[in-house]
Amino acid sequence: MMTDEKSDPMTGTQAPDFCIPDSEGEEYCLKDFAGKWLVLYFYPRDNTPGCTMEARAFSDAVDEFAALGAEIVGVSADSEASHQKFTTKQGLRFRLLSDQNHDAIAAYKVWKDSMLLKGIERSTFLITPDGHIAAVWRKVKVLSHVDEVKETLRELTGSVG
Repeated sequence: MMTDEKSDPMTGTQAPDFCIPDSEGEEYCLKDFAGKWLVLYFYPRDNTPGCTMEARAFSDAVDEFAALGAEIVGVSADSEASHQKFTTKQGLRFRLLSDQNHDAIAAYKVWKDSMLLKGIERSTFLITPDGHIAAVWRKVKVLSHVDEVKETLRELTGSVG
């Protein structure tokens, strides 16, 4: 379920910048996605059941998001080699970024260290073409998440579903 857009303190703010490598070692920064909507999602680990289900759902929806002017990017702390294997094994059609230093993970406040969770909290940020955070989902439930993000993007862009 989406966080109430007004309740998450990051909604409406400038998206934190990042520059981190993809599975091929090529560095990508927030500015590289300027001019289009960006679905930036953070997930705990490659090749785990929930993360695989989420990645495949986003991959299946790449064309629909592209038609709405959006690109999808996944981020975890896994290595570039791990991302490469995960992308190949699952046939993913979008870029995965490796944040081993936790720079973006910290900037987007998705690292949790509590009795309930130590690691990345599954979260998604919908970033506008001018770099502002339009919507935030935290503690994502995988099953209906991609459809929720798509619907929110349709509403924000005025596209008919």
